[in-house]
Amino acid sequence: MQVQINTDHNIDGHEEHAAQVRSVVESALERFSDHITRVEVQLSDENSNKKGGDEDMRCVMEARLEGRQPIAVTQHAATIDQAVDGAADKLHRMIESTLGRLRDHRESQTDPLPLDTINDSQNS
Repeated sequence: MQVQINTDHNIDGHEEHAAQVRSVVESALERFSDHITRVEVQLSDENSNKKGGDEDMRCVMEARLEGRQPIAVTQHAATIDQAVDGAADKLHRMIESTLGRLRDHRESQTDPLPLDTINDSQNS
């Protein structure tokens, strides 16, 4: 799973901070890493020119699942770290839900056991 991090010109995107964001994303999505080809993270400060604001930091995460349309979430928070943590949690839940629905759909598409097989196993 590749993690790409982009920042606007108001966010300091130094490598140390990028490594921390990458670690949060990888940790949150580790369970699904076989299904994810890439995660893009966009960090921005929406009120940079106005100074202040309770939740002006924004993190958008987009995961690209194999054979599926990209899944994206957005989280606003007071700090970049809170926005990243919140977005990673949202993305984890969304991917879990999406893959769960796919699994359930596949299981419902399998041929049911013939009735005589079910009856034989119940009579044993």
